[in-house]
Amino acid sequence: MPSSDKSRLSYAEAGVDIEAGNALVERIKPAANATRRNGVMGGLGGFGGLFDLAATGYRDPILVAATDGVGTKLMLAIERNDHRTIGIDLVAMCVNDIVVQGADPLFFLDYYATGKLDANAAGEVIEGVAQGCTLAGAALLGGETAEMPGMYPSGHYDLAGFCVGVAERDKLITGDTVCAGDILLGLKSDGFHSNGYSLVRKVLERTGTALDDNFGEMDFGTALLKPTRIYVRPLLEVQQQHRLAALAHITGGGLTENIPRVIPNDCHAEIDLNTWALPEIFDWLASSGDIAEDEMLRTFNCGIGMVVVAKPESATKVAQQLNTLGETVTAIGEIAAGAGPVRYSGRLA
Repeated sequence: MPSSDKSRLSYAEAGVDIEAGNALVERIKPAANATRRNGVMGGLGGFGGLFDLAATGYRDPILVAATDGVGTKLMLAIERNDHRTIGIDLVAMCVNDIVVQGADPLFFLDYYATGKLDANAAGEVIEGVAQGCTLAGAALLGGETAEMPGMYPSGHYDLAGFCVGVAERDKLITGDTVCAGDILLGLKSDGFHSNGYSLVRKVLERTGTALDDNFGEMDFGTALLKPTRIYVRPLLEVQQQHRLAALAHITGGGLTENIPRVIPNDCHAEIDLNTWALPEIFDWLASSGDIAEDEMLRTFNCGIGMVVVAKPESATKVAQQLNTLGETVTAIGEIAAGAGPVRYSGRLA
């Protein structure tokens, strides 16, 4: 036992403020409660989140799970001191991954780690997580805020997200029916989403471009921090009427590596790059960084954030419905017979 009060230490003196963590939980409870859906049991603050799968009404449910982060896009949010939308990115990276298998996101959990808790920054981040959950129809079921002095530089933090969804066994999208002649429909992205930011930051550094420099009618910070688009609700609605052959979330690896993940080994994708216009921010990056076209296509989404593989007889109706639901859809190519990598024609422009 300590011999005097002077020698006594506390957790707060070691750099961990339990009261600040408790205050953060209270701040985010309203945002989390706003994401409730059928199946949620209890609220924040327990050792674990409870969810009643039977309450969702699925007859033969298969659970689908995903975990992800937002990469070094965090560095831009920290530099700009704007944490309001990075939580949307976190949710999007997970829910877009499970909807490609036909799954409805049920619930989401977040992990926020920092050296010293900044309650305002953390609150903005997690309120953004709740906003993303609302957009996806998922419940924010819980999470963890870890304060680890000495682990992170001052003002820095890291994020991870975890999502569980559900699909009927006979409605899972597996890519098994993909064959030559299927149509590739590209859904417009809202920017870089949450991939390739290490290269983006390198170009900013080399060109001396600041986040508050003008980029058209906005500045670079605004353009680069646009949150990842969440495609869940339109895709789930389309799946109620049409049997989709496959879906590919265009994340790290770009079009080049993500489309082959969802098609059979005896097929390949043929994409016409002239079917859509390369968004301005991608064009700036490619020209300012002197980045080759093939590098752009295997690193970034280049304006296409999700690809739908549709049967020829339903492709037009699928595209029309997605457009009605707020997506911008372009037929960008088709599936062809024969193994091999994605084959491109035309030029990014």
